[in-house]
Amino acid sequence: MTRQRLLRWSAYVAVAIVFAIVCAFLSNWQFSRNDGRETQIRLVDANYGADPVPLGDLLAPGATLAEDDQWHPVELEGVYDTEHQLLVRNRPHGGTSAFEVLVPFRTGDGRVFIVNRGWVPPGEGELPETIPAAPPGEVSVIVRLRPGEPLPPSGRGAPDGQVPSINLTAVATAIDAPSGQVDTGAYGELVSEDPAPATRPHAFDMPSEDPGPHLSYAIQWILFALMGFIFIGYIIRTEIVKHREESAGRPPRGPRRRRDRDMTDEDALLDAVDQH
Repeated sequence: MTRQRLLRWSAYVAVAIVFAIVCAFLSNWQFSRNDGRETQIRLVDANYGADPVPLGDLLAPGATLAEDDQWHPVELEGVYDTEHQLLVRNRPHGGTSAFEVLVPFRTGDGRVFIVNRGWVPPGEGELPETIPAAPPGEVSVIVRLRPGEPLPPSGRGAPDGQVPSINLTAVATAIDAPSGQVDTGAYGELVSEDPAPATRPHAFDMPSEDPGPHLSYAIQWILFALMGFIFIGYIIRTEIVKHREESAGRPPRGPRRRRDRDMTDEDALLDAVDQH
């Protein structure tokens, strides 16, 4: 067994180890995504249909929304600040890049809470053709609590009157609200308004409870890592067998040809013709 062969096999094993490390990283990533998805499903099951409570019971002014309170309905009393309405662009609804309608809601205790009233389809131009207006005056609103979103990693912006995502700090800046006045710990997805307007943006669908393919993908990456070692082992074993045969003076084994039943019958028929 030559030094060159040992070095080559060591390189094979090193490649298999690196491949296995990459597979392990990707598998762990999929396990993490599966855990996150299971948490979201659990929260929807526990909170989505719960009875609404006052906003202050779950979210103090300036606080961050607790994970266990996501999707829980809360009730707000106050007025919409329709002059500072914003649109969130490029939202996937109805098979289109729709817009979601954000309206600041001023509660009786002075808080400004962002309400997502729903989505509207895009029009022929840059903006939706119609945006149903929020009800004027004092209104009672029920919303489900949602955490804010990060800014787009691409750094893309949005035209005046729009935001690229529901990043609550960016929303507070866009509506030019005094520092600390807007709740940036959560926003609300609209459930109902009283009095109800004649029309409203399209309501949001209930979140899917499909766990997704993350668990199966995680297992597949583990199998890929094992297959990498099996493949390298097969290559090394093949080289060992070939080296032994060459050392013994025998030609390397070629693929064995199998004779099936049809070939045997054909040979017998030809022999019978030759005898006649």
